[in-house]
Parts: sequence; structure tokens; C-alpha cells
Amino acid sequence: MRSERTEMRKRQMPAPQETTGSMPDQPGAGDRGSNACCFCWCCCCSCSCLTVRNQEEQRPRRPSHELRREDLPTCEESPSPTLEEVNAWAQSFDKVMLTPAGRNAFREFLRTEFSEENMLFWMACEELKKEANKTIIEEKARIIYEDYISILSPKEVSLDSRVREVINRNMVEPSQHIFDDAQLQIYTLMHRDSYPRFMNSALYKDLLQSLAEKSVEA
Repeated sequence: MRSERTEMRKRQMPAPQETTGSMPDQPGAGDRGSNACCFCWCCCCSCSCLTVRNQEEQRPRRPSHELRREDLPTCEESPSPTLEEVNAWAQSFDKVMLTPAGRNAFREFLRTEFSEENMLFWMACEELKKEANKTIIEEKARIIYEDYISILSPKEVSLDSRVREVINRNMVEPSQHIFDDAQLQIYTLMHRDSYPRFMNSALYKDLLQSLAEKSVEA
């Protein structure tokens, strides 16, 4: 009887809670919460990365022979100008633009007036005229347009609407002479606006004086 009562009492007693088994569940819930946040963040990041990657892949890829902007000349190598040459610059703007030394000196002056893009555009047009390969012409024309004609470019040159419209139409199939009218317009602008100030600038006068002193010493 005693053994039966003892057995019945054991059965009626509530089973002890297994605290050791339940403890890991609490951190587990926290881990699931942090993992969920991490998972959501990773998903968002992954989705953003995939979106950017898809956009990049959808952009038209240009051929491997595409020109880089560094391929277009932005500086001319030339010997130091002579005294006679610098004196001749005062005769006409054409004399300044005739030689690399004159163009470099004038370009340096334009840089002080924050209008160097006019000379860079003119030089790029001269290089374009020398091309005969159709593919190279199209690539150079595109770069020139993006750098100096586009209203979005920080180096945009000042052109009237008529010239811009003609260029925009001809960009469908550009030739080496697509920018001729624009080049003439910028040449005229430099002649009438910048050239007189160049002749009265300290840059020109200092160069002339330096060459004159060297000539006397020789």
C-alpha cells in the first residue's frame, strides 16, 4: 500500500521544468530577430546592387577601339618663341594662331580668364579635320559634342541656336567638317573678345620683355 501511495504521489506531482533546455531558446529568439534584421538589410543591399548592376549591363557597350578623351590632344609641344615671332603676334590674331607657340601662349592667357575651352574646342576641330576613318570620325565627333557642345557640359562653348541645330541634325552621321561653322564662330569670338586683352596682358608684355632682354644680352 505504501509503495502504491508513493507511486500515485509521484504521478500527481508536476514534472519539473527543464530550465537548462529552455535557456538556449531565449537567445535563439533574439538571434532570429537579429538575423531577420540582418537578412532584410542584406536583401535590400543585394537588391540595390543587382539593380545598379542590371542598369550598367543594359547600357550600350562601345567597341574596344573607342577613343578616350586623353587621346585627344589638349597641349601642343613647341619650341620657345623667338622675339620676331612674339612681335608678329601684335600684327594680327592669325599670326598668333599660326604656330603652336602662339597658340600655347594665347591658351595660357585664356586660362586666366576661365575661357580655355574655346581654344581646346578649336584645336579638337582641327584634329577632327585630319581624320579619314569613319569610325574614328564618329568617336571624335561624339567626344567633342559631349565636351563642348552639350548644354550639360561644364566646358560648353558659346554658340548661337542656328549652329547648334545644324550640329544636332548632323550628329546622326557626322563628318570631319561637322563643327566647321561652330569652329569659325569660336575663332571669331576669340579674335574680337580675347585677343585685344591678350595683347594688353601682363603675360604677353612680360614674354616680350624677357625675349628682348635676352636678345640684347646675346
